[in-house]
Amino acid sequence: MRVYLPATVAMLRDLVDKGEFVAVGGTGFALTPALRESYASGDTEELEYSAMLDAARGSLRLIAGDEKAPPRRAVVSADVPDVKLRPDLDFSVVKLSGPVPVELVAAIHLDTQEAEDAVRAAAEVIDAADLGDPDAEFALGTAEDHELAWYAPQELPFLLELM
Repeated sequence: MRVYLPATVAMLRDLVDKGEFVAVGGTGFALTPALRESYASGDTEELEYSAMLDAARGSLRLIAGDEKAPPRRAVVSADVPDVKLRPDLDFSVVKLSGPVPVELVAAIHLDTQEAEDAVRAAAEVIDAADLGDPDAEFALGTAEDHELAWYAPQELPFLLELM
């Protein structure tokens, strides 16, 4: 199953150094049956994009918890054979059984430098946005207006070197 794993730049560096990705709490996001059922329409690509956006929000939460983290949302896409569906947590949530070897990574999605101010602002108010604060929701929407750039796994070491 294609899963989308929230990450930070530091976690991407660990992926390069250790050859595996360890998802926080073993949590990822995917196009699950519950996610598909929650939408009235949408093709597979659109619904997978929704799961990736859930992971990008997870990345914001990771950034919010680390003052030293560069303000760039990061998502690792991987094809993982063994996941447990967790619709009790949210429609797209899955739990991994362990670390994801780099060989299973399909792509890296990362904010560009232009998104940093918006991501920093959104990370500061992500909890308030969850609680319905309109100003926080606006800040979150501004960050989400920035599309994540796509990188092949073999590009990651060079990308991190440039940061």
